[in-house]
Amino acid sequence: MNPKQVVKGINGILEGGVSVTDFSIVTELDEISAKELLYTLVQNGIGTWNDDLVDFDIPNDRLQTALFAINLGADVEAVSEYLNWQDFESLTGIILEARDFEVTKNLILTKPRMEIDVIGKKMDIALLIDCKHWKNMSKFALDEIVKKQIERVKRFVSIENMSAFPVIVTLHQEKIQFVGNVPIVPIMKLPSFLDGFIGNSEQLSTLKK
Repeated sequence: MNPKQVVKGINGILEGGVSVTDFSIVTELDEISAKELLYTLVQNGIGTWNDDLVDFDIPNDRLQTALFAINLGADVEAVSEYLNWQDFESLTGIILEARDFEVTKNLILTKPRMEIDVIGKKMDIALLIDCKHWKNMSKFALDEIVKKQIERVKRFVSIENMSAFPVIVTLHQEKIQFVGNVPIVPIMKLPSFLDGFIGNSEQLSTLKK
């Protein structure tokens, strides 16, 4: 499968049943290529056939299609142009909820004004997640992102009676890495990271009220 065609397919991941013709029009692919891509996506767990239509799970299937394209060799920055920040944050929230975290998105703090992308709370512990979906990041950029997230966590714990951990979630990265004790977690590794989080929390950067 041509990764560039899969990238175009992201635009065809829409709510409601999607026909081959509709998918072809939206993705600007010919109907033969559109049909082949739809079958490939479904075979890879993205969407389900419902008679002559494909039903998609929004936003999960949009991001799964993006990750599928990247795994096939598509350029990350090209893929990111087809995604928006809501797609990425929503999938992060879905993964947290599946592991029994209470989720809050886009929390605004004041004095000074700060926005936290996604918060997952469980057992009086909070994960404060900054979602970065746009591209690979330099070490300098990561350092700055981590610094700002730690500042958000400090502000959060000053008003909430719980411990909190800063986490950065990215679209494209091969493995979990750390800046200081702050984990940089690729979205595809987030489920396994959360599964081991409670038992390994002592290794992470934590701030307490």
